[in-house]
Amino acid sequence: MTIIIANRRSKPENLRKKHGESIEIIDVTSKADQPWVKFSPFWPHGNIPVPFSDGIYGTCVEGIWQALKVFDSEDIDPLKLSITNMKGLKRTVRRLGQIRGHQKGLDGDELLQYRAARELIYLPAYLWVLENSLIDELDQLRDIATKKDVVLLDYQTNGDLDNLKTPLSHAALIKRYLENDWPTS
Repeated sequence: MTIIIANRRSKPENLRKKHGESIEIIDVTSKADQPWVKFSPFWPHGNIPVPFSDGIYGTCVEGIWQALKVFDSEDIDPLKLSITNMKGLKRTVRRLGQIRGHQKGLDGDELLQYRAARELIYLPAYLWVLENSLIDELDQLRDIATKKDVVLLDYQTNGDLDNLKTPLSHAALIKRYLENDWPTS
């Protein structure tokens, strides 16, 4: 099974030149078609446990990630946990000032720095989605990957938990999950 991560802006003809004519190109972003759009962290699967928040659930992984961000001018935003239309989820430094960290749970008093937040908030939330909401889609990907190489398209291509210069690619996490190489500390 060969799974390749590429930027969504890559032209299919360039990907085929680089990786072969018979590759299967699958977009897993919020702009993808069904069923692959369900891999987007913005997709509203619902009932995703919010790490360090007993009995609290988020609609999507991105909503959990954004809800727990703490900025210079704004605290956490629990309303992000219930957004179902994949819009209005992002909270940015341009609007809210520098990010101070991610709060460790809705009622927590500890701020996690970026690397720790990736490991303790983003990874568990996305893993929960893979293992509880995307079983059929993962089986489809595995089946395709047994027949041909698969290129997963994402806006980010960073699969290294420790590379804090660019956002983590959920496509890279899908690849790592399918290859039994889920990131651990």
